[in-house]
Amino acid sequence: MKIKTFAAIDIGSNGIRLMINHIYENEFQPIFNKTQMVRVPIRLGHDSFTNQHISEQNIVRMISGITSYKLLMEVYNVEKYRAFATSAMREAKNADEVVKRIYESCGVEIEIIDGEKEAAIIFQTELSSFVNSNKAFLYVDVGGGSTEVTLINNGKVIDSKSFPIGTVRFLEGKVPKDYLKNEVKPWIKKITKGLKIDLIGSGGNINYVFKQSEKKEGLPLMYNYISRFYKTIKNLSYEQRIESFNMKPDRADVIVPALDIYKSIMKWSKAKQIFIPKIGVVDGMIQWMYKTEKESYKKFVKQ
Repeated sequence: MKIKTFAAIDIGSNGIRLMINHIYENEFQPIFNKTQMVRVPIRLGHDSFTNQHISEQNIVRMISGITSYKLLMEVYNVEKYRAFATSAMREAKNADEVVKRIYESCGVEIEIIDGEKEAAIIFQTELSSFVNSNKAFLYVDVGGGSTEVTLINNGKVIDSKSFPIGTVRFLEGKVPKDYLKNEVKPWIKKITKGLKIDLIGSGGNINYVFKQSEKKEGLPLMYNYISRFYKTIKNLSYEQRIESFNMKPDRADVIVPALDIYKSIMKWSKAKQIFIPKIGVVDGMIQWMYKTEKESYKKFVKQ
């Protein structure tokens, strides 16, 4: 059995993640083993969504964080990695400068990707095998800067859209009033008309809620549970959420708008339950790199 070690860095609006994976190659199907996951809470969305500029303080923090990731990857003998930046960096006017300074400081090259590529990368994960071929699902990924929604029916992607309604953007007051009802609701109701829908949720906030539920992995959470949990935490202060639920400081504020988005989409699509597999951009990045490498090798062999 051959073992490869790949890594991915996801530079989001509410934090920067590093995932290191061992990939076990056998004669059947490769096995992806999450070896290490690290996250630093650098809220780039605060800078980007308020003045379209990453602050000097956060640039320095990014350099420190990504430099430490580079060293950790060396310790694990990572043979291949990619670093992708999403919504916050997309909207920052000094994004090119930030990318350049990070590369000059630690040699990590960052690619800023759009919402469509972000969604496509996520679909490199086990999501494709998770969805049942004869059912309809709405895949909802709520991030700090945007929310990606994809309709899957009979195992095929039917429609997909990226909305600028991430949790950090909500907190910064950069989402127009009634945007959810005026923009998201009509689209959700249109694409799900006549379909019996289940949701698939992705993102740190919905994963936190699932962990709190103590449900067994693979089982869904019901709409009523999501609705009750949302009402409970919404009625608590920021400090009370930290104390009562042992939340991290950078989770205790964003979880309210996140659950509002999930709850609303479940209501408008008439979904009674939401499945929460452990998938995300970093998972997709590693599988995307692996598949790309395999396809390149096959083309080389044919030549």
